[in-house]
Amino acid sequence: MTEAVLAVDGGNSKTDLALVGLDGTVLAAVRGPGSSPHHVGLDGALARIDALYRQAAAVAGLEEPATYGALTLAGADLPEEEAALQAAVEERVWARQAVVRNDTFAVLHTGTDSAYGVAVVCGAGINCVGVAPDGRVARFLALGSVTGDWGGGHDMGLGALGAAVRADDGRGEPTVLSRLVPRHFGLASAAEVAIAFHGHRLSGWRLTELTPLVLAAAADGDSASCGLTDRLAQEVTSFAVAALERLDLAGAQVDVVLGGGILRAGSARLDERVDAGIRAAAAHVRVVRAPHPPLVGCALMALAGAGADTAARDRLRAQFTAGQVTLAEPAGLVPPDEPMHRLATG
Repeated sequence: MTEAVLAVDGGNSKTDLALVGLDGTVLAAVRGPGSSPHHVGLDGALARIDALYRQAAAVAGLEEPATYGALTLAGADLPEEEAALQAAVEERVWARQAVVRNDTFAVLHTGTDSAYGVAVVCGAGINCVGVAPDGRVARFLALGSVTGDWGGGHDMGLGALGAAVRADDGRGEPTVLSRLVPRHFGLASAAEVAIAFHGHRLSGWRLTELTPLVLAAAADGDSASCGLTDRLAQEVTSFAVAALERLDLAGAQVDVVLGGGILRAGSARLDERVDAGIRAAAAHVRVVRAPHPPLVGCALMALAGAGADTAARDRLRAQFTAGQVTLAEPAGLVPPDEPMHRLATG
C-alpha cells in the first residue's frame, strides 16, 4: 500500500496539490484554478481541491487517504474562517489527519528551516505572517482595501491601467503603459481596456497579467511604473517590519522570507528597495527569496506532521531544485474567468 502525505497550496488565482511519499518522493503534482472561499465559496473551494486530489491520487496509485495533510489556503484569514475550513477538510477522505493554515505559512516553511520567522507573500494580493520563538504569531486581517492593504498583482494591474488612462486624458504624466496596456489586451487604447473591465467583458483577475509589464517598464526607467514598483516595495517592507516589531524580533537574527510570484520575479528595483527597507529597520535579519513555490512549504509541513526524517525533506527539495516536478493542469480544469467578489488578499 502506498503511503503518502498531501500538500495543498490553495491561492486566489491557482491551486497546487501534491502527493508525496514518506521518503520525500513526489508521487504526483497537479495545478488547477484558485480555491479561495472568498471568491468561489467554501463548497466551491472544496470541490476544486477534491477534483485535483482525485487526479493526483489516480496518478500516484493512492487508494487510501494520505497519512497527513497540510493545506495552506488563501481565504483562511480570520480564526473563524480557518476553523470552518479545518472542520470541512476533516470531513473529507483526503487524509487521516490534516491541518489548515493561511497560505502565508507555506511561504515561511518554504524559505526557512527555522521554527520561527516572518513571511510576506505577494501574488494576486499581499499578506504576511510572523512566528516568534515562543510560539506567538503575528497575523494581519489582509481583507483588501477595507483593511488598508495595497499590493499584489491586482493592485499593480489596477495602478497600471489607471496610470495609462490618466496619461491619455491629460491628468497624469506620459507613460509607456499607455501603449503596453491596450496592446496586451488587443485593444486600441487604455480607455477601451477600462470600459471592457467596467462592462465585465474582461475579468478582474486579468489585471494581474499587467504586473510583469510594470516591473519591466520600471527597469527601463518609466516614471509611472517606477512609482508603482516603489509603492509595492514600501508595502512589503511595512508588513515585514510590523510583524518583526510586534513579535520583538526587530533586533534578532531571523529570516524574513519573501514569496509569491511577484517577489520571486527577479525585479532588481523591487528587490533592492525591499531589502534596504527591511534592513534599515532590522539590521540583523536575513532576507530570503523563497527558492521554491509555496507547495514545497506545504509538503514540508505535511512531512513533518507525518514524522518524516531530514533525508525525506532534503529529497523533496532536491526534486524541485532539479526541475523534476511539473505542475501540469489536469484535463477538465481550466483557469476560471470568474468575477472578483472581493479584492484578492494573498
